[in-house]
Amino acid sequence: MRKIYFLISSLLLLSFLVSCNNKKLTEVVEVPLPTAQEKVTIGFPDDVKANKGSFQLDKLPYPYDALAPTVSPLTLEMHYSKHYLTYTNNLNNAIAGTEYQNQSIENILSKLDLDNADLRNNAGGYYNHSLYWKSMAPNTGGKPTDTLAAAISRDFGSYENFVTTFKTEATKQFGSAWVWLVVDKSGKLQVTSTQDQDNPLMKNALIPGTPILALDLWEHAYYLGYQYRRRNYIDSFFNVINWTKVEENYEDAFRKKY
Repeated sequence: MRKIYFLISSLLLLSFLVSCNNKKLTEVVEVPLPTAQEKVTIGFPDDVKANKGSFQLDKLPYPYDALAPTVSPLTLEMHYSKHYLTYTNNLNNAIAGTEYQNQSIENILSKLDLDNADLRNNAGGYYNHSLYWKSMAPNTGGKPTDTLAAAISRDFGSYENFVTTFKTEATKQFGSAWVWLVVDKSGKLQVTSTQDQDNPLMKNALIPGTPILALDLWEHAYYLGYQYRRRNYIDSFFNVINWTKVEENYEDAFRKKY
């Protein structure tokens, strides 16, 4: 009788333990998985501030996740809050107490001594990134319209020819570079490229002109999302080009120079 009682008690205890264990397993399974936003916490562009100086960060006109999947949120946060911020602070340090302290960035770029690597790299980095942010926007892409569309057709033969020219120029770049759509000195649209943080406003430009569209080809601009597939990043860039802003840049270039 005792054996039967002990057996029954043991079975009840085992049943209770299994039940508790199942509850624990069930509880673990039922805990919701963290969302992508919870897994990686990103900040806000408005929280990023440059040190006191002549130049401040251009406000990023969209949140860090607005350009995904073309530009991943982590890529954009790192690019804006680390690289761009560093160029801005270094530029302010480089011009403090010099003739450039109260000049426009365009004037600094056109006059700087190319042997002054500190000023050249940081002034270029500041200007180039400022234009790059404005060259993109969420829910954009498509094709240019109105005045800019007519100018592209005039100078490249068609929009499709322009796209081919731009992508070819970008694809052939090796290492850190930028690709530009510029208004040259005669008022014609041209595609050109520069190495490192140089741009078409500088004295050494192969095709001098006023940039109206910029594509960043430094690895930090795309590597987290694309790794070695830079061509995919180049192709995807056309999904986020802010043609409205590019046309404003085009018309502004004419108002100022032509």
